[in-house]
Amino acid sequence: MGSPIPVGEGTPVGSAATSTSPGLKAPTKRGTELVMLAFAAGLVTLALILVELNQERALTMRIVYLGLAYLALFALAHLAVRRWAPYADPAILPCVALLNGLGLVMIHRIDLAQKDTVFDDGTTWDPVAFKQVVWTAIALSLFAAVLKFLSDHRTLARYGYTFGLLGLVALLLPGVLPGFIAPTINGAKIWLRVGPLSIQPGEFAKILLMVFFAAFLVSKRDLFTAAGRRVLGMDLPRARDLGPLFAAWGVTVAVMVLQKDLGSSLLFFGIVLVLLYVATERAAWVVLGLIMFSGGAVIAWKLFSHVQIRVANWVDPFADYNDKGYQIAQSLFALGTGGIGGAGLGAGRPEMIPESNTDFITAVIGEELGFVGFAALLLIYMIFALRGLRSAIAVRDSFGKLLGGGLAFAVCFQVFIIVGGVTKLIPMTGITAPFLSAGGSSLLANYILVALLLRISDAARGPKVVAKPKLPQPAIADQHTVMVERPK
Repeated sequence: MGSPIPVGEGTPVGSAATSTSPGLKAPTKRGTELVMLAFAAGLVTLALILVELNQERALTMRIVYLGLAYLALFALAHLAVRRWAPYADPAILPCVALLNGLGLVMIHRIDLAQKDTVFDDGTTWDPVAFKQVVWTAIALSLFAAVLKFLSDHRTLARYGYTFGLLGLVALLLPGVLPGFIAPTINGAKIWLRVGPLSIQPGEFAKILLMVFFAAFLVSKRDLFTAAGRRVLGMDLPRARDLGPLFAAWGVTVAVMVLQKDLGSSLLFFGIVLVLLYVATERAAWVVLGLIMFSGGAVIAWKLFSHVQIRVANWVDPFADYNDKGYQIAQSLFALGTGGIGGAGLGAGRPEMIPESNTDFITAVIGEELGFVGFAALLLIYMIFALRGLRSAIAVRDSFGKLLGGGLAFAVCFQVFIIVGGVTKLIPMTGITAPFLSAGGSSLLANYILVALLLRISDAARGPKVVAKPKLPQPAIADQHTVMVERPK
């Protein structure tokens, strides 16, 4: 393994991080970004048209206006990037725009399928698509505000411990508050309800905790690179240095127990392990972390019924098909119905899947777009993650490398958790699909994440400001001596 990342300024990696000669302006690629945003808007408009046609609804100019409004919304975001982060990666925002647009199309399609649904309490389906558009507009406004007021990502490192405390409080708060403020929804206690609004603080906690861990690991890297005993070819850390890992493990178990939220606990601990590995390049931290998490999961499975239900549904959802296994079974039926090419946009049966517009929206996409469309969706996420990781590698400071890598990995790992649960690869954890699922908290938090990633990318791709070299001053002994006659 190589040496861990250094503290302080490093040498830029790749052509994007090389310094620019005086008088030459580095390319910003903002025109490329705008073209890709227009392409994304065209795909979203085409998807809306297909949904309307397959639902046998009359086509009007309203769809064109919706597509233009969508393009205008992201054009404003593009202008914010052009103004405040001109050198940011041009592919990140178009990937997000396409994912967000596809999510809006699928939520609208699910609204159409559920419009005649009457629930047991006599209420009818409440359309979600318009609310999601409003949340998207608010999220993009917050995205622009972060770019404007955070001119340097390294500023966040100064408040690392404050962010860590706030993130810890936000993560654990729903689990300790009473039910009328933090209700239990679908078996998980992860929401805070304030009047008509509900917020999921864990979505923001992951960003706050990533900032804390990145700042902490940079400032304390010697603590984690010092090796103890060598076992089976691995340099294990010293016992007295395991405190932060045990603390992260304890928080993870607390979330699993208090909130009954397997997804957030797995996501949080996975991010901690990746940041430790990136900072130290030692696989021993990852191995120890996986052993600790596995042990905690086994103990939770032995002690808590909600964990046992999730595992039982993962092993055989058809054993209790009409009750607890119904959701997973319907997801598998939907994916099987979609096959290779899919049933077509608007031609599936999303109303047969519970929580189809949140936790199981990827199953709806798999049914209507098939394996090909599902793979294309994952490819978009992969491009987003790769461009984010590339920016993290190229940025010149250690804090930016850790934070950028953590942000990109968080989105990628979150997709793995939700898709793995929907496809029965891993137990279902009830976590949202970034930019796709309905919900304001997820959108707001993820657009903050994108803004931070673009800020790091701007620092990585921008021209390096090189200070003018100072001319060497000759020694005093080498100076010419001039005799000056004192006037009489």
